[in-house]
Amino acid sequence: MANPTIKIHNIEMDETIEREMTDAEVKAHEEKLALYKVEADAATAKEAAKEAAKAKLEALGLTLDDLKALGL
Repeated sequence: MANPTIKIHNIEMDETIEREMTDAEVKAHEEKLALYKVEADAATAKEAAKEAAKAKLEALGLTLDDLKALGL
């Protein structure tokens, strides 16, 4: 299977080179994508935990202001 292509634009010469990514570039790109996915999943999980905590407070009849007033 052929590697994806990469475009390099030289502004000074106004040239665009399109070439196939090397195996090392493909590997680095895939690692970055995996890292971004982990970070996005963590952010989603954190937001879900916040919403769950708010729902629990509401079930108890409390608000965030009530917790702040209690110093929690």
